[in-house]
Amino acid sequence: MKRDRIWEAARSGSVGTMKHWRYIALHAVTASAFIFLLQRYALSASLDSSLLWALTFGGCAAGLAYMQSNR
Repeated sequence: MKRDRIWEAARSGSVGTMKHWRYIALHAVTASAFIFLLQRYALSASLDSSLLWALTFGGCAAGLAYMQSNR
């Protein structure tokens, strides 16, 4: 029953949609920052490698968050 109300709120206006995109962006940024800091400082990787891994993990995290928000 609660899920039905959430879907109604998401369909009725842009507020529900913006919450989904905000959640997805926050998830992607958090995963990117975590993997960048892990690679750069804990594993002493190069800047290029750290940025590439951060971009990859951020994209994967955004995809997972998108799939969860549409569930």
